[in-house]
Amino acid sequence: MADEEPKPLAYIPETILKKRKSNEDWAIRRKQQLEDRIKKSKGDNFVIKKPEQFIKEYRDRELDLVQMKHRGKQQSRALVPPESKLLFVIRIGGKNDMHPKTRKILHSLRLGKIFNGVFVKTNERMIEILRKVEPYITYGYPNFKNVKDLIYKKGLVRIDKQRVPLTDNNVIEQVLGKYGILCIEDIVNEIANVGQHFKEVSSFLCPFMLNKPEKALQGKKRLYKDGGDTGNREDHINELISKMN
Repeated sequence: MADEEPKPLAYIPETILKKRKSNEDWAIRRKQQLEDRIKKSKGDNFVIKKPEQFIKEYRDRELDLVQMKHRGKQQSRALVPPESKLLFVIRIGGKNDMHPKTRKILHSLRLGKIFNGVFVKTNERMIEILRKVEPYITYGYPNFKNVKDLIYKKGLVRIDKQRVPLTDNNVIEQVLGKYGILCIEDIVNEIANVGQHFKEVSSFLCPFMLNKPEKALQGKKRLYKDGGDTGNREDHINELISKMN
């Protein structure tokens, strides 16, 4: 039996070979980049999430949205007596379990980070907003002493895109002088009394960066009146402010 003649090799165009080589090089570079990223992440104590974690976080966010809508539809309850015009709001929670709409509301309140605090003027619209994000905040009626201590100890303003301590009355006069506010004491009085230019003064102040309180928060999303951490603390907010200032 005669030997079979070897079959000629299939011809592969040079352009395909170059493309194949380019794809292989890209795959190698991409793999190296991913490995480097994982190494760096591990160095930063990063933990790669399991699929179950992503599923749980997604379900938590969707549940958060449903609950937020439910709270918004509930009949408005009296949160603040008529004589209380000022609230101090502190963000105490919220991370991967928040729906993007909840996060957006918190950012609109300038509560972008946990343990940020802001002064807000009480009205029906503000109460409605606070109730939507109630599981992630606590608030109440700050007394004059805490208003003054917060502004003097942790007051920051943004000048030329940088946060600077509120220590220079010249800066205050340049920005707020047209409203008759010339010094730190004027700012304290305007905030504490919810004056005519409260909006301008509170916007001038950066959100307060508070300290994590020792044993003052239990990590419970239940309302404060029900034994949890969140929602309206009324005058008891002053105890928490003192521990975080």
